[in-house]
Amino acid sequence: MITLQSIFKKYGDEYQRRYPLNRAQRRAFNAICKCRTSEMGYHVNTCDQCEHYEISPNSCRNRHCPRCQNFAKEQWIKNQESYLLGVRYFHVVFTIPQELNTLMYHNQSEMYNLFFRAVRETLLELGADRKYVGATIGATCILHTWGQNLCYHPHIHCVIPAGGLKDDMFWVNSSQKFFIPVKVLSAKFRGKFMALFRESLKKLEFLGENKSLLETPYALDSFIQMLYAKNWITFAKKPYKNASCVLNYLGRYTHKIAISESRIISCEDGKVTFMWRDYRDKNKNKEMTLDVIEFMRRYMMHVLPKGFCKIRHIGILASRNKSSRIELCQRLTKSRFSCVKRLDAHEIRVAILGKGYNLCPACKVGTLSRASPEVALRLASQSLGFVA
Repeated sequence: MITLQSIFKKYGDEYQRRYPLNRAQRRAFNAICKCRTSEMGYHVNTCDQCEHYEISPNSCRNRHCPRCQNFAKEQWIKNQESYLLGVRYFHVVFTIPQELNTLMYHNQSEMYNLFFRAVRETLLELGADRKYVGATIGATCILHTWGQNLCYHPHIHCVIPAGGLKDDMFWVNSSQKFFIPVKVLSAKFRGKFMALFRESLKKLEFLGENKSLLETPYALDSFIQMLYAKNWITFAKKPYKNASCVLNYLGRYTHKIAISESRIISCEDGKVTFMWRDYRDKNKNKEMTLDVIEFMRRYMMHVLPKGFCKIRHIGILASRNKSSRIELCQRLTKSRFSCVKRLDAHEIRVAILGKGYNLCPACKVGTLSRASPEVALRLASQSLGFVA
């Protein structure tokens, strides 16, 4: 299988001559190139019953690395199981007009936070309206910045329980269809986003094609009026039937990166060919071929700022007092789930791989576990031929 690591290593120098990397991009680029190689160092697992041991290179654990997301994804999902409610769930996608893409890309931290805030205020205000639910609703919101063809397309996926908590005492179910009309949702979101956008203008950098907005007194006002006049698109899918469907969805989207390596078909003669799904053409699978430098440029556009949180919970799912609040909602909705302690790494691996995941392949009796630094150094020095 063609890997991002092999592409980055082969063409990385040429790419960086043409497109300088910012700090977050350089960190992700280097991590992907070094992941599970000798440059990352090694760890040693030893058997507690025999002398068998295994030496493995360390992974980079960077969230933009395609090789390091599976365990993080499963760990996150397992820890979310205890917060599910026995109700239907809705899936809503918020998008912004493409005219804002360049401005958002050059002001990622400020604009992504603004995006999340507009989504949060839109959902909570409309959910509290008696015409719709009349209660505090909740949502898990996930930022994605890409489309299937790797172009820059910021949007936020929201998974929303079908109902809300009223006066911290009652559970109010929503209507069978999506409880907030999409046109109302879109109009409210546009108003919220644009109000926050106007408040943030002095904090933003106008670079590239956006420089012209500051050249004349009326250019920026005209740009804002144009955005107000557009129909903003908010998309609501059919509700999920049960909680397992919600987890399957979250598993696909929470720790997803711009492109999985399984979609890359070939990398030959300076061209990369990959599979993509054309949503505008009945979801047909198609092949796209790009110059390798353009492929890398598109991938690196989706590296998030350092420390930026792309998964956020709002309303009844917000972090503050979450366990007690969800426990109340589970009682009111007669859910079979219950709040439990967070699972540690071993418990996650048992849940994902089964109880025998760390069984020693040599003796079939003992279990493999991480060796102490002293033992690991001694065994590694013997096997790899260096002096401890």
